[in-house]
Amino acid sequence: MTKLNILLLAAVVASAFVLVRSAYDTRRLFAEIHRAEMAGQTLAGERTRLEAERQLQATNLRVERTARERLQMHTLTPAVMMFEGSASAPAVMASGARR
Repeated sequence: MTKLNILLLAAVVASAFVLVRSAYDTRRLFAEIHRAEMAGQTLAGERTRLEAERQLQATNLRVERTARERLQMHTLTPAVMMFEGSASAPAVMASGARR
């Protein structure tokens, strides 16, 4: 009977250790999930901010201004067009009218 009592006591103690370990792991995992959710919310806010900034940067006026200032590009007008081809191709005068 004493051996059975000792065996049952050892089983209860082992079960208690397993239960404590399981509760610890559960708390640790829930804390990790909470941190991941908070990081996800932070990233979602950052993504929203970056999307708004991207839309602001991609407006037509900003693109045109950047093309003019940084890339030295200008709007194409008939005065600056040159036609490729034979000598009988219509020439463009500075005023933009054809001969």
